[in-house]
Amino acid sequence: MKVNVEVECSPEEARRFLGLPDVTRANDVYVDALTAAMKGTGNFDQLNELTKQIAPMGQFGLKLFQQFIESGVAMGMSGAGAGTKPRNDPE
Repeated sequence: MKVNVEVECSPEEARRFLGLPDVTRANDVYVDALTAAMKGTGNFDQLNELTKQIAPMGQFGLKLFQQFIESGVAMGMSGAGAGTKPRNDPE
């Protein structure tokens, strides 16, 4: 049996329903600070330094995240349904 439920609501309504905090002001401060920092970069070296400050793990963090995703995919493909008997009954 398959059941589809569609909910039409705004992102604000969804945030309230799920009990998530309102981070609008924090986001505004972050965007303003990032915009101000970007205005001060005149060459590639300054932009590279800014990038290091924003994402301190840089390339290592991206590589770690990529390995995490790849291992999850590999586990899902090899371990999905492992050790279970196939069902013969129709759905």
